[in-house]
Amino acid sequence: MEFGKKKKGFFGRLSERIGDVILSRPAIDEDLLDELEEILITSDIGMETTMHIIEQLRSDIKSEYLREPQQVKDHLKKIMEGLVDKGERHQLCQDTPLIILMIGINGGGKTTSIGKIAHKCKAEGKSVMLAAADTFRAAASEQLEIWGQRVGVNVVRHQEGADPSAVIFDAIQSAKAKNIDVLICDTAGRLQNKKNLMDELAKMDKVIGREFPEAARENLLVLDATTGKNAVSQAKEFNESADISGIVLTKLDGTAKGGIVITIADELDMAVKFIGVGEGIEDLKEFDPEEFAGGIFDE
Repeated sequence: MEFGKKKKGFFGRLSERIGDVILSRPAIDEDLLDELEEILITSDIGMETTMHIIEQLRSDIKSEYLREPQQVKDHLKKIMEGLVDKGERHQLCQDTPLIILMIGINGGGKTTSIGKIAHKCKAEGKSVMLAAADTFRAAASEQLEIWGQRVGVNVVRHQEGADPSAVIFDAIQSAKAKNIDVLICDTAGRLQNKKNLMDELAKMDKVIGREFPEAARENLLVLDATTGKNAVSQAKEFNESADISGIVLTKLDGTAKGGIVITIADELDMAVKFIGVGEGIEDLKEFDPEEFAGGIFDE
């Protein structure tokens, strides 16, 4: 992921601010902790998670008799890494056949992420098919078709306004007939109201369970890192209607507020599986907790 090599955006600012505070303090005191608390809260890490981090840091200071400000930095890195590290849950399921339901609001990078995941799976030697089940947004199917052509995989699609679950049904039948390893399904990001959107997701899930019960499953929620706390709210809402198995965090470059990674991992206990760090087809990287924490602390 090379977080430490691109010192810009969230990582550069947070690293510099933490470093400045620690270097300016000759000893560990409450003023130091107060300043660190303010930095974390204003970095989109959120109040609840920030309190969790500071409480753990205060406990470490007492239990391990920390005396030097640099030790605070080392422990802060360890705490953050521990919060975002969900172990094997960061890995995309390797079982096949696999059905990936891609969820998220419009404009978050869902269609692009589908293309990049398809490319990754195909590069691993797996056969891939796409299902254009976002039939409510104009040109959504066409955009997915373009990605299918770019990656070199087939796309199952109906006309605009068709029943999304019917697209899923047809895609499953085709995938089973052709022994496809990975079926990736696009979904609508916005219907006329939130209830209809969530009901449609539940209907798709029911169709998959009925038509292909033996398939492994991933429900991936695509979130735009630049939306900050709004992304956390989206994760909470979608998780109420879909069993989210992992997060794809897009646009985690430039001025992106990467603190939401820590908040989502802590408050919602969700694992980030992929991060988008650019526009290229290779710029969807597997999430690595150690590299993420190292990027924050310039290591």
